[in-house]
Amino acid sequence: MRPIKPLFSYGPVPTYRMLLCAVLAFGLMFAEHRFSAVETARSHLTSVVAPIQWLVSLPSEGMRWGAMAISDQQSLIDENQRLREQLLTLSNRVQRMASLTAENVHLRELLNAPNPDDVPYITAELLSLDSDPFTQQIVINRGRRDGAYIGQPVMDASGLIGQVVSVSAYTSRVLMVADANHAVPVEINRNGLRFIAQGTGQLDILDVPSVPATADIREGDLLVTSGLGGRFPRGYPVARISDVQRESSQAFMEVTAEPIAQPERSRYFLLLFPPDPPSTDGLDGAEQMARRVVWPGDPANPDVGRISEAGLTAALKIQDVGESP
Repeated sequence: MRPIKPLFSYGPVPTYRMLLCAVLAFGLMFAEHRFSAVETARSHLTSVVAPIQWLVSLPSEGMRWGAMAISDQQSLIDENQRLREQLLTLSNRVQRMASLTAENVHLRELLNAPNPDDVPYITAELLSLDSDPFTQQIVINRGRRDGAYIGQPVMDASGLIGQVVSVSAYTSRVLMVADANHAVPVEINRNGLRFIAQGTGQLDILDVPSVPATADIREGDLLVTSGLGGRFPRGYPVARISDVQRESSQAFMEVTAEPIAQPERSRYFLLLFPPDPPSTDGLDGAEQMARRVVWPGDPANPDVGRISEAGLTAALKIQDVGESP
């Protein structure tokens, strides 16, 4: 096989060739700078060379695509494994919940206690967050025409969000439990001790004031609505105790809790309704008629979903038993 003759080699003639190529290159750069026709010719040459560039880039593109495919496949495999583990855990909890629900029904039969009615609710969607840094409020897309009323409890998928404080025809404003002007009666799900959870103005902190130094309260305890005052139904998750400061010389402890609801992540909410509609005293005739027509507390209303109190109680027991120290 004959060796390839180099373009530039030692000697007088190759030196002239190199100088000629250099002068030609400078001439082309000068012509491109001064004449537009060279730019047109360059664009045509680029179109001709484009398929060659595409062919040359195929190996690297193929390697990149293969690496991405392998990475995505591994990610899907890991996610599938996590979902399988989560499904197994939830299946175990459902089995325990069914057992606790059956036990609850049996105990009620022994005590001749009536089963509580299901809690009616309607769903709502987030419209906006309040931009005022000193208030914690949201606006939802349910209003007077949907049966919303002032004082109505609002939930997300995790726990209590707050209560409705103003209502228009199609929207409502909700004061969240974290607002400094909001307080809710709560009780410890573990032992039934009752307290008041006060908002602090921060989404992740609630204050539990006036807790006696001898009270049986510990970090991790689940706080649920106590039902006192009749504003919030009993048994809905509110917060979890995050810090307990005991001072031997003080009559009360400093207790803080972290809300369970996640308003900064939630987009859909539940508006709960008591068994009986709220009073319509002070409303004009049109509003009274609208309230009677759209009141979702009526079990015959097909647009209203229902939450089983027995299932809720069993779920709270599982959550409290599974996470308590």
